[in-house]
Amino acid sequence: MLAAIPYTTFPTIELGPLNLRTFGLMVALGVLLGAWVAASYAERFGVERDETYRVGTWMVLAGIIGSRLTWALTHTDQIDNPIDVIAIWEGGIQFSGGFICAIIVGLPFFRRWPRLLRWRNLDGYALGLAVGLAFGRIGCYAVGEHFGRTTGFFLASRYDGGEVRESMLGDVPLVPGTTFHNTSLYEFIYMMVLFGILGGLVLLARRKGREVVPGTLVGVFVLYYGVMRFLSDSLRVNDERVLGMTGAQWMCLVMIPAGIWILWKVRPGLAALAAAEAERSEAAEVATEDADGDDVGADDDVGADDAIGANDDEEAETDADVMAEPTASATRTGDSGTADDSQPGDESGTGDESHPGDDADTGSSADPDDDEATEPAAETNEDAEATVPHAEG
Repeated sequence: MLAAIPYTTFPTIELGPLNLRTFGLMVALGVLLGAWVAASYAERFGVERDETYRVGTWMVLAGIIGSRLTWALTHTDQIDNPIDVIAIWEGGIQFSGGFICAIIVGLPFFRRWPRLLRWRNLDGYALGLAVGLAFGRIGCYAVGEHFGRTTGFFLASRYDGGEVRESMLGDVPLVPGTTFHNTSLYEFIYMMVLFGILGGLVLLARRKGREVVPGTLVGVFVLYYGVMRFLSDSLRVNDERVLGMTGAQWMCLVMIPAGIWILWKVRPGLAALAAAEAERSEAAEVATEDADGDDVGADDDVGADDAIGANDDEEAETDADVMAEPTASATRTGDSGTADDSQPGDESGTGDESHPGDDADTGSSADPDDDEATEPAAETNEDAEATVPHAEG
């Protein structure tokens, strides 16, 4: 063996006057972080955070109860009194029982969601569960459980002391300096790798301007976890076995084909549904933009009509003014001509006729205010002119 990872348990963490149980603290952090990740993912698809937290709370409670009961049933040698059955703060949970119970409790909630939304929410829960399980395994590592057989593997743990829950490696006593497979450490590593893979798929899809196909994350989670957990459990030496396999391995025999079925059968149908939904959304957006454009165009047309009408009114007023100016000028000219003609004309006529009897009439016609008196006078003059030739003849 070239190297080994030094290992000392740390079942408690002291924070001033507080003495915190590491296992409980890590499980709580895993639950909170996993729920936050799941809610953040589902929120992008219209699911409120409170809804995700509500469903997640029920599933977590069911998972904790189921995982603890399953552990108690498979570790009866460590149960000395009824309190030990529920003493989860001491460590000791089994994922297989918790996973099954969580699915059973969550199923009624899932069925209320439309198919596409259901699988998107499951993707979010898978993403959150990956990081949540990783933190939970830190708690297992801290209290010293889920040990494997002795080994010279480069990731082996070298026990340097501390209180542990499993003091034996099968038939081999655990003493300082012993190197062995610490499956809690292995599971922390491969769950963080899984979280990185799932998160990478999400980020890659979003960089391309789309979302991950529904069912992808949960399908990868179920298949990946089934394979890795089956392999890591094969290293354990202290778990109860049925027909040579642990309870988790039996569960993995269901998870692996289920993951394949989700990815190869369910996912293509969900991809088609997601594509159809995207097309409908795009069509709705285009229709909305067209409607907005029509409204803007109608407003522009109304404004243009108003402007044209205003210009027409201005042009009409201008034409009226132009037509009115010659008329007004002609009127002024006519008035001026009448006034001018009245005085010279009367003087000229008076001079030509040079009748002594017309002096009074000439004075009357020179006054513009005596138009009515002028007309009878003019008629009298015409009669007088007509009489003169008659008398000479």
